[in-house]
Amino acid sequence: MLTAAVTASVATPDSNDATQLLQKADDLRTADHAKFLRLLGQLDAQAYRLSPKQHFFLRYLKAWETAYEGHEEAAIPLLDALMHESTDPTLGFRAGVSVVNILSNQSRYTEAFTRLSEILAKLPQITDKDARAQALVVAALLYEEAGQYDLSTVTAARVLQETSPNGDYACKARHAAGAALYKSGKLDGVEQTLEDGVESCVKAGNNFFANGIRLYLASFYIQQGQNAAAIELLKKNLPDVQRSGYSWLISRFDAQLAQAYWNAGKPELSGQFALSAAAIANNEVGESLTTAYHLLYLVSRMQGDMSAALAYHEKYMAADKGYLNEVSAKALAFQVVSQQLLAKKQQVDALNKQNQILELRQALGTKAMETNRLYILLLLTILASIALWAYRLKRSQMSFMKLARRDGLTGIFNRQHFVASAEQQLKYCQKSGRVAGLIVIDLDHFKIVNDTHGHAVGDHILRRAVAACEAHLRSTDVFGRLGGEEFGILMPECNRDMVAGRAELIRLAIESVSDSEDARGVVVSASFGVSSTTESGYNLRQLLIHADKALYSAKREGRNRVVVFDDEGQASADLHTALPLQRR
Repeated sequence: MLTAAVTASVATPDSNDATQLLQKADDLRTADHAKFLRLLGQLDAQAYRLSPKQHFFLRYLKAWETAYEGHEEAAIPLLDALMHESTDPTLGFRAGVSVVNILSNQSRYTEAFTRLSEILAKLPQITDKDARAQALVVAALLYEEAGQYDLSTVTAARVLQETSPNGDYACKARHAAGAALYKSGKLDGVEQTLEDGVESCVKAGNNFFANGIRLYLASFYIQQGQNAAAIELLKKNLPDVQRSGYSWLISRFDAQLAQAYWNAGKPELSGQFALSAAAIANNEVGESLTTAYHLLYLVSRMQGDMSAALAYHEKYMAADKGYLNEVSAKALAFQVVSQQLLAKKQQVDALNKQNQILELRQALGTKAMETNRLYILLLLTILASIALWAYRLKRSQMSFMKLARRDGLTGIFNRQHFVASAEQQLKYCQKSGRVAGLIVIDLDHFKIVNDTHGHAVGDHILRRAVAACEAHLRSTDVFGRLGGEEFGILMPECNRDMVAGRAELIRLAIESVSDSEDARGVVVSASFGVSSTTESGYNLRQLLIHADKALYSAKREGRNRVVVFDDEGQASADLHTALPLQRR
């Protein structure tokens, strides 16, 4: 017993040693998580010897670990308690930053941006460089996720100014800046920026964020048609990603590998990694799940397994809708909180001006008539200013709502709003006993156009094709971009033959884009799948499935044609009856 007591006494650190261990554990949280856990266990076993300040620090690290293990809801009250109980303002500040990060992970974006604004308001009072950098890094990453790429880049640059160029926070800032540059479509120099970010994170010993940047670098390679380079980069680092145990990163690597293998003409390997990505994502909303289900749909369709293809297509549509909803929620949350902050500022300014008017009225009490006139004039000015501000705020909110419904490239409905509007129209048609038809359009060989002529030409062709479609649509038709080069048109009060005839006119209009002066040398055509409520009913999902089957037949029969789904043909052989109205 005496020997054990002596051993314990020797192994127990003094106050300075405990501070060093706490700091070391803090530095290793993501860089070497296994070592962080060992240090945390050592400190927890000796918690009774820690000072109050050290004990608060240990509580912060344990709360962070609770969130890292996936128990984020349990971590929030632990961190909130630290914010109010800790005597160290810097530690309370860091706890607040961690809460912002957790709220973002839980898709509670409005709360996250609201808390972030409170955190950034306290930033001038914080002198600790690491705490400041931690807050700015979280802000840069959150801005990037909300699509505020310029704001993310500026915030990341501020981190790099305040921290060591090869430190952990510089690594994370370069991650946010690289992601913002890539997602904004500013591809000039993006490869070098991402490679510099990887190098910075490797020097900082943070391979977790290095692998996050490698994801964007692989996406860049895939976008440029360098699928072999993407596969080599992803496979080389996949073992390290798997050892991290972080499911989000593992599923993203698997999904990227699946996409690269598909583009490289290796559907079996693509299917294997897509299955792995879907299993690891575990139905959580995200880009990896959307990519995985879409590739599994394509692989099953190529293999002729239409039953599996249809099942994966349904899952892809649900995952894609969820992902788009999440992206829109991030952007909308940022705008809502920004408007709320602006409204509060305007209210404070209005109250200050009203106080100034009251003080002026009291000071000029002896000049009653003249003072009253001045007071009324000033009051009217203030009221007019408030009314003008309210009008502008309302217009701004309406503008944000419009942007949330429109596709940024073509200006037509995005997938989410197309689905909502189409379902509303179908309910109206069903209630009033009217028929409706659905057209699904897919531009032929569009990837070749992008690879041969560049994405700028591809974007121009998309806009020209949309304009060609709109020339043949009525005001009651619902027109939207379903994704990539695929579009959907719901035509209420049109039977199957009328919809097929309209589809043929649109096909000829899109084909004529090839002859226009600004698209010479570019072959443009599209394949069409048509379904009708007469055969498919008023359920939008069923209409889309049947139209997609008809579209697949159009592709299989040579493209540049219209195929109408026929219920009798489908029932007899699970095929589509082609109605080639005019073929070239």
